[in-house]
Amino acid sequence: MSETDTEKSNPIGRLKRYANVTSAVGGLAARMAGERYLGIKIDRENHAKVLTEALGGLKGPLMKVAQILSTIPDALPPEYREELSKLQADAPSMGWLFVKRRMATELGLDWQKKFKSFEKQSCSAASLGQVHKAISLDQKILACKLQYPDMQSAIEADLKQLKLGFTLYERADKAISTKSIHKELSARLSEELDYNREASNIKLYSSILDSESSVNVPEVIEDLSTKRLLTMTWLQGEKLTQWLEQDPNLKSRNNVAINMFKAWYTPFYFYGVIHGDPHLGNYSITKNENINLLDFGSIRFFNPTFVEGVIVLYKALKTKNSKLAEEAYFKWGFGNLNKEMIEILSLWAEFLYAPLLNDSSEPISQLRDGSEGRKVAAKVHQELRKVGGVEPPREFVLMDRAAIGLGSVFMRLKAEVNWHRIFEDMIENFDIKKLTNKQVNISKEAGINIDTLD
Repeated sequence: MSETDTEKSNPIGRLKRYANVTSAVGGLAARMAGERYLGIKIDRENHAKVLTEALGGLKGPLMKVAQILSTIPDALPPEYREELSKLQADAPSMGWLFVKRRMATELGLDWQKKFKSFEKQSCSAASLGQVHKAISLDQKILACKLQYPDMQSAIEADLKQLKLGFTLYERADKAISTKSIHKELSARLSEELDYNREASNIKLYSSILDSESSVNVPEVIEDLSTKRLLTMTWLQGEKLTQWLEQDPNLKSRNNVAINMFKAWYTPFYFYGVIHGDPHLGNYSITKNENINLLDFGSIRFFNPTFVEGVIVLYKALKTKNSKLAEEAYFKWGFGNLNKEMIEILSLWAEFLYAPLLNDSSEPISQLRDGSEGRKVAAKVHQELRKVGGVEPPREFVLMDRAAIGLGSVFMRLKAEVNWHRIFEDMIENFDIKKLTNKQVNISKEAGINIDTLD
């Protein structure tokens, strides 16, 4: 067993890694503050590498935070963004001896006889598991997603750290209540540990996107899958960064952007379901510019009323109707909002909805960019503190994350698409009753009981 493997399975090793992360993250906060307020210059490049190594070794939710931050333009200094982007799909992986033991636990001691071949080196490694390429006995190319050991304990520890951080944050700042945010993250991360559930999510998306020829979903190989091992058919494609290095023309970039929009929002507006993790490691691009969806751990069903609220708010912003905006926030689950709070929340909503409200093909970077987003967020934060703060509904967490993450991808593509018209076409015949019926039917087909969902 390698030193890294021992560390992963040893409680003392885990505590050591948490100490490394705490030191790295704490150091980042202190040094950034020193640079901003005291004029002390830091070696950002070196510190970014230390932070990346610490988060990559830890796995779990904290690494997911890094992945999200790295996708949002201008959210971090370029040195940190460049290093953290390496965590998208290339985190440190388990060694071969450890992989063999984990595979034996999932499929039995004779597990290698169930494959024609199984690559020793993982082709990608992320926050909760790593993927190995294999070939089945009937010649299918496979992707075997193997979960890291003891991830339940790792997630519980990370969530405790996160809760502590939220508590300290709220003692100093009452602008946003974090109770619902923590509950939502806890529920979604716990779901991601269950690969049986993820297999059901894949079936769900296969049905939803069956008529979308521009989006590919893998097929689950059930007899080679368990709660901690998910085996799927391999989808051939390139990472976005590699694809962009080939300098594709505007037409191709626009085509990929539109296909990604369909991949994320056809499920949402027609079935009340969203893929909540649009970071760069969770999809790839085919030769004919279709989209491969690769990770289905973070899938959420939304109450149809919430989906309706998204459309109502769009109409409210479009017509500058504050009464309609109040109705939308109520449908989302915001409670006890006065006129002042609605105006404050609409500042952020106008930023998020900007590409949909503008009837033109201007790049998103001209409608909203990272620096503008920070200014708007700071203003919203400041105003919320003045009025006593607000508690976002749980559903808002994943929706907001997906919208920002996907918008950042469109910015990387430098797409020039009239999102307003595409969105108008998508919601033209929206019917909440039809959505409700489709959601019930599709969830039953996939074997998911939506009555038990938070």
